[in-house]
Amino acid sequence: MNLFEKTLKLNGFPIAEAKSKLGKIQHISDENFGKYIFETRNEIVAYHIGNNPFYKKIIGNSDVSIWENIPVMTKSNLQCPLEERISKHFKKGSVYINKTSGSSGTPFIFAKDKFCHALTWAEIIDRFGTLGIDFNSSLQARFYGIPLDFKGYYTERIKDFFSHRYRFPVFDLSEKKLEAILNAFKRKKFDFINGYTSSIVFFAKFLSEKNLVLNEICPTLKYCIVTSEMLFEDDKKLMEEVFGVPVINEYGASELDLIAFTNNQNEFVVNSETLFVEILDENDSTVPLGSSGRIVITSLYNKAHPMIRYDIGDIGILSAASTYKKPILEKLIGRTNDMAKLPSGKTVPGLTFYYVTKSVISKDGNVKEFVIEQTELDTFKIKYVSRKELSEREKQQIEKSLFEYLEKDLTIIFDRTAVLKRSKSGKLSQFVSLLNT
Repeated sequence: MNLFEKTLKLNGFPIAEAKSKLGKIQHISDENFGKYIFETRNEIVAYHIGNNPFYKKIIGNSDVSIWENIPVMTKSNLQCPLEERISKHFKKGSVYINKTSGSSGTPFIFAKDKFCHALTWAEIIDRFGTLGIDFNSSLQARFYGIPLDFKGYYTERIKDFFSHRYRFPVFDLSEKKLEAILNAFKRKKFDFINGYTSSIVFFAKFLSEKNLVLNEICPTLKYCIVTSEMLFEDDKKLMEEVFGVPVINEYGASELDLIAFTNNQNEFVVNSETLFVEILDENDSTVPLGSSGRIVITSLYNKAHPMIRYDIGDIGILSAASTYKKPILEKLIGRTNDMAKLPSGKTVPGLTFYYVTKSVISKDGNVKEFVIEQTELDTFKIKYVSRKELSEREKQQIEKSLFEYLEKDLTIIFDRTAVLKRSKSGKLSQFVSLLNT
């Protein structure tokens, strides 16, 4: 067991058992895999009906013997204190707890039992391993955000150390910062890039303008893995040209697992080992393979918190070539983030507002949804749906966070509304720039 996996084990996550379980699942034959899915999804439903009052209330009088009768969960169902949603036999101190990014506009706190979270890491280790990437030895160039508070900042830096990651915070993508990133690639032997799509594309455009190819500067670079946002084909082509390495698409959700990952045949393969993914229409009925619809996912092993027929908020298409064992995501629609331009000339990705989300989230689930609109170069409007008005103290906390992450002397407008406007695809963009509209 390497250092990375030992760290997981020391934190209470049974990674060896999880890897063993994943291996057994992967050895189930194609012809028996449908049976495995049916039995495992029924088992997790039965568990939560018997051990989770919150989920039992959602089920109501539904006939769960018919899968399609099981209610679809939405993020609004989860806008209540976590204590009300955890299953019996689990306590907050005995589970993995985290917050979603709020990229859909509906943030919430979630929990996983420790075996389920270990399975998530087993899945990630397995998929990255198919590329020859070892979290214990392969150096990662990480394009992500980082908390600015003292504890959060150093917690992430410690995680980076044990995960063999060198982080480039994406709050400031100015020319000066991009030059510093380029210089790091000249000094360090990076094996792969991983991070937010928009930030990495932004770096690729910077290199393109300079007519540079990154793996000529950093010959050890083998892959670029993008995540958290939509990957467009023209952006992928640009990155492969200026990085000189294949671009891999990763689709995941912190409250669930790794959802899909590009394989060596350039197929976007869905995780069928620990998740069951459905594509549904507006009436919650399954659409034919090859048709678009809402991506609805069941976590097959999370006993601490029900994530059953959970509408993740994305639109997608499963390929007609999909099977139970190898579903293929033909197309993912949504999850794009604009870049924000600031009066100082600084440019930041929309996912910077992930960290503003933390200021908005409260344990009582007051804020249901929110979006941020940039109406002028120095003006941002926060439109939100909530049970009650944000207090002056909460507004001041949000402003303080924005000033920390972005810059001072910005005008922040708060607009509480009953409903937020969604796009034609059904997505809610967390950040929208109106400067060029």
